[in-house]
Amino acid sequence: MKGPLFYSKILLFGEYGIIKDSKGLSIPYNFYNGALKVDSNLSEAAKKSNENLKRFATYLKTLEDKDPALVQFDLEALNKDIEKGMYFDSSIPQGYGVGSSGALVAAIYDKYANDKITVLENLTRDKLLKLKKIFGEMESFFHGKSSGLDPLNSYLSIPILINSKENIEPAGIPSQTENGTGAVFLLDSGTTGETGPMVSIFMENMKQEPFRKMLKEQFVKHTDACVEDFLKGDVKSLFSNVKKLSHTVLDNFKPMIPAQFHKLWQKGIETNDYYLKLCGSGGGGYILGFTEDIEKARKSLEGYKLEVVYNF
Repeated sequence: MKGPLFYSKILLFGEYGIIKDSKGLSIPYNFYNGALKVDSNLSEAAKKSNENLKRFATYLKTLEDKDPALVQFDLEALNKDIEKGMYFDSSIPQGYGVGSSGALVAAIYDKYANDKITVLENLTRDKLLKLKKIFGEMESFFHGKSSGLDPLNSYLSIPILINSKENIEPAGIPSQTENGTGAVFLLDSGTTGETGPMVSIFMENMKQEPFRKMLKEQFVKHTDACVEDFLKGDVKSLFSNVKKLSHTVLDNFKPMIPAQFHKLWQKGIETNDYYLKLCGSGGGGYILGFTEDIEKARKSLEGYKLEVVYNF
């Protein structure tokens, strides 16, 4: 048995802000993917994944009991497959902000959910919100409270525009320019980040009035502007807003930026060679970069591995 592939995702804009109803834009990233597989001879990594699936199956049973109307699974088939040696074979790096648990949740829902909502249906807003709620509950098993967006993106494999918590829709993003010099890229920080602790720091900061004010008046404002510019294809305005966003993050989200990147972050803002922002919750993993000239950014970031994910 080998299941269909589920892709990683990149939240281009909206990390932390979507907790407070900023806009967000999430795109599938096909470079990494995962699929359910069954093998009787498991490697160490596959064994670990198999154990994890066992615990996940138990969790799904409690989820079903708690809210039977939300979602039902064929748990018998799931447990049988786990006993046969099923695991999630994934190239998606964990703790890198590209949705490793999201792809797994999408794969399990796709194979074992009864009466599932499929990509082929007319995806009304209600169906999207229901899927997001199901996925949020499922993914909570992996890292506390989940918005359900990562699995949703992975499951549907289409860009998703988040207008607010209660308003999400499939988004058409401008097609990439073949030979464009501008790019969105991933920068590998070389360390993994954990979502839980980072979100805790954020929630703690939210108790302070100045932080809440900054979030609303700067962070959310710049994020919303970036999303609108990106969707319209207004590159000039986009870079001006990404620069403001990068500055706001450096000033107010220092704990989420690995210490060795503080100077690099500042350098981008000063030279305009590139602008950095968080990819996911931060603390490690990937950092997202935006540049109007990818060659200039490569020179400026010599010694670092850049992966281009979108060309302007």
